Formats: sequence, structure tokens, C-alpha cells
Amino acid sequence: MKELVHKKLNQLQATAICGNDISSSCLYVSALTILYAGQYAWISLLIVAVVLYLFRKIYGEVVGAIPLNGGAYNVLLNTSTKRLASLAATLIVLSYMATAVISASEGMHYLHGIFESLNITIATVIVLVLFTGLAILGIGESAFVAVIIFITHLATLSLLVLASLWFVLNNGLETFHINWETPIAYGNIKTALFLGFSAAMLGISGFESSANFVEEQEHGVFPKTLRNMWAIVSFFNPVIAILLISVIPLTEVGANKESLLAHLGQTTGGSWLAWLISIDAVLVLCGAVLTSFVGVSGLLNRMTLDRILPNYFLKQNARGSHYRIVISFLVLCISVLFATHGHLESLAGVYTFSFLAVMALFGIGNLLLKFKRRKLPRPERAKGIAVVLAVSFIIAAFIGNIKFNINSFYTFLKYMVPSLIFIGIMLNRVFLIRLLIEALEYFYQPLRKMVILSNRYLQKMSVEINSQEFVFFTKGDDIAILNKVLQYVQGNETTNKLKIVHVKNDTSNNDALIKDLEVLDRAYDEIDLEYLEIQGVFGPEIIDELSKKWKIPKNFMFIGSPGNKFSYRVSDLGGVRLIM
Repeated sequence: MKELVHKKLNQLQATAICGNDISSSCLYVSALTILYAGQYAWISLLIVAVVLYLFRKIYGEVVGAIPLNGGAYNVLLNTSTKRLASLAATLIVLSYMATAVISASEGMHYLHGIFESLNITIATVIVLVLFTGLAILGIGESAFVAVIIFITHLATLSLLVLASLWFVLNNGLETFHINWETPIAYGNIKTALFLGFSAAMLGISGFESSANFVEEQEHGVFPKTLRNMWAIVSFFNPVIAILLISVIPLTEVGANKESLLAHLGQTTGGSWLAWLISIDAVLVLCGAVLTSFVGVSGLLNRMTLDRILPNYFLKQNARGSHYRIVISFLVLCISVLFATHGHLESLAGVYTFSFLAVMALFGIGNLLLKFKRRKLPRPERAKGIAVVLAVSFIIAAFIGNIKFNINSFYTFLKYMVPSLIFIGIMLNRVFLIRLLIEALEYFYQPLRKMVILSNRYLQKMSVEINSQEFVFFTKGDDIAILNKVLQYVQGNETTNKLKIVHVKNDTSNNDALIKDLEVLDRAYDEIDLEYLEIQGVFGPEIIDELSKKWKIPKNFMFIGSPGNKFSYRVSDLGGVRLIM
């Protein structure tokens, strides 16, 4: 079968795909922050810009060291356990689900302001279906649409800023002075800034999206997408907040919170600018829907390759898109839309807490990378104290959102728990199959023939899962390191077959290694160990050759952390996992 070759995304395309999500926050985050921080909202938004700057380094170090799709899931998979990585993945999927539904619905709310006869629910479903089709066509077509939306959005925001500045220059700062003297709603400046900061953290949701499709980007593009996203929200969000305080009385913010920027456009430029902003809102919120579909496709594909999800999702179409993943995600989004009866305030909690938890887990993954994979080459490094500070800010925002929206937190838990149960079943399916076999034999002895047939099917399923071989490439490690490898495989993978492969380019004697493996083979009698020595130089060519020869996917091949002298980047090895 001919291998599909995908064209990589350039800086503008990659920035547009993830930038539509994060820049769409400009439409609502200023209003939300002003409601809690009042005239000090711009300070809260500047603090968020500082936190995002810290995360630029955090993401840059992690993805630079392990440039594979999956974001927080990927770093935790390569530094901790599959269970913790699965927790991060579940949170990311929930965040994408909530983003897609909320963005599509909010976009249709803006469109409803122009066409009052529009049925918002039906229109939301149509938007979700349209972007499902676009995602199935392929990431290249998605990028083309994303770029058009992205450029239009930035041009519209720039026009709004210029119109507002012109309005202030011609009408003075009287409104600003009145707003500045307005009593603080939440008692004191510290409380207002804290609550404003907690709400403003929604303004950077989508920052993690680029890490979920990094393999589709050209070399060197990823850190530029982080820089571009940081620059956009660090400029527009605080500036728009200051302009709002300078033009719109604080008493009018609450009544116009659903479309505050359109109200700003109406005040500063007239109905044409308000109409333009509404159209732009529809487009960029639809762009955020596209970001969700692209991001979730890369993530769920990676999870399926790692056997966390059923192999059913690996099927590709002629364009190389994982259409089953995209369609399943569409079904999930539509079911959630109807389950909430179009009242999406409850989904906002899923969106908020999932996103913040993912950011915190990514920071934790960075610390684990520093501790467990310190020899792994990386283009940049975030200082440990900066990582701890950034994670502390995220935790503070999480607590702040619980404080002013406890019901949303409960809704988040209602979605989170069933998702974790499903992932738990997939990770422990062999144990559950064995438990089911024993239960059938014990409780249904009268139906012996039916039990025998059921058990044969279950036994066959268990054997198929366990029969998947894994590979560990050893450098001639001692027994302590090899023991840790076996402990990792035993604790994280459902298999009873492991090949230990030593690639060597000399005639060194490995008798001690062979004796160590004999000891470990007896200690781990449930794992069938096979030792192989291969003459050559370890690298992508040997990995590719052995993967095809043995029919073992590259993500089922493990290595220890390479040092600075290693000739290749981890991404060159095709998805080989770091476990030591």
C-alpha cells in the first residue's frame, strides 16, 4: 500500500488554525473580565499575558524535546504513566467538545442578531456538520479556510481599535473618568483583580491546540505559533478592555455582555461597524469549531495508536483523514447540544475547568521532563521557578472559577467522571474480560453451552489484546534499568510479549546482559522475553525496517532518553516512546 504523504503547514496556516480559537476570545473575554474587575479589567488581562508568556517557554521546551501530536497527553505519556496521560487526554477532548458546541452556538447567536428568523439550534447543527465535512476533506483544505477567517478577524479587530481610538480623540475621556471613579463591585482591588484574572484566563483557551497537531507543521513553525498567539491576545485583549472603559459606561456592560464588541462598534463607528463585527464573530467562532475538529483528530488518532481507544478509529479515507474520529466527535457534539437543550451555560463549566486542568498538567509534564528526561536535547528551556509560578497561576484561576461558578464545576464533574470510567475500562479491558469469564463460569453453570461459546469469544479477544508485541531498544543497560523497563510495560501495557533489541556496531561481549535477561525472564514469567542482537547503527532506518518486518507499530517501540550526542531528534524516530 502506498504511504500517504501530507503537506506540512506553514507559519500562517498553523497560526490561523489555532489562532482562530484563542483570538475568538477577544469577542467575550473583555466583557467577562469587566463584569468582575470593573475598571481594572485591563490589569487582569495583562497578568494573563504574563502567564501566557511563561507558558510559551513551557510548551516550547516540551514540544521541542518531544515534537509529537498530543500536547499534554504526549508529554505525560513519555514522562509518567499511561493512566495520567489518559487523564490529560480526556480533559483535552472534553475541552474541544465544549469549545466546538459553544463556539458554533455563540456564532449562530450573533447571526441571529442579523437574521432574527434563524433557528439557532438547527443552525448550530448545520455548522457542526459543515466543519465535519471540511475536516474529513483534510488539514490542507481546513488550513485554507482558517487563514481566510483569521486574516478577516484580525483586520476587523484592528478596525474596531482604530475607530474607538478616533472616537476617544474626538469625544475626550469623560466616560473613562466616570468609570474610574465607580465603586468596585467586589469590595476591594485585590478581590476584583483576582476574580477578573480568573475569568480572563478563558482568553487564552486554545493555546494548547498547536501542540496537538505539531507533526502536521513544518520544522520550526511550532514556537512561532506560540509567539503569534501570545502577541495577539496580549495586545488586543487589554487594549480593547481599556477602550471599552473609555467609551462604554460600566452600567451598560452587563446589559450588552453577549455582544459587547458589536455595541462598541455601534457607538464608535455606527451600524455598519456593528454589523461587520457581528459577521466577523460568526466567522471566527466557526473557525474555533474547525480548530476543535483538527485538534481532536490528531489527539484521538494518537490515543488509538496507543490502544487507549478501539482500533476502529484508525481507518483513513483517500485523503488521509481519520473520518471515523471526526464523525464520532460530531455525534458527541450534537448529543451534548440536545442534552443541554441549547442552554450552554452548563457546558461553559466543562470548557473552563477542562482547559485550566490541561494547562496545569502540561506544566507538571514540563517538570517531569526536567526531572526524568534531563538528558533529552531540547531547543529551549523554561526555568523551574517559572514553571512552578505558571502552574500556581493556573491553580489560582481554577479556584477562582470554582468560587464564582460552583454549579459549572459540578457540571464539569458530571461529564468528567463518565469519560474517565470509559478510559478506565479500555485501560483495564484484559482484567475485566478475565473477570467476566470467571463470572460466567461461576454463575451460569446451567447454561453450559452458552457459557462455553461466550468464553471462547472472550478468550480469543483477550489473547488478541495480549499478543501485541512491544520492543525495547537497549544500549546494553544493567539489570536495574531493564527491571524498570519491565515494570513500566507490566504497569502500562496489555501484552505478554516483549523483544529486547540491542543494535551494535562492534563485536562487544554482551554475556552479562544475556544473563541479566535470563534472571528477569524468570522473575516476570507472565511476559515472554526475547533478546535480539542486530548489527548496525541505531536510527530511523533500523526502526522503520524492524517495524515493517515484525509488523509492530513504532509507538509500541520504547527507548531510554537519548543524550546530547544522539544524531537524531525524537520526532525523527517516528513516534518511538521514551520510558526511561
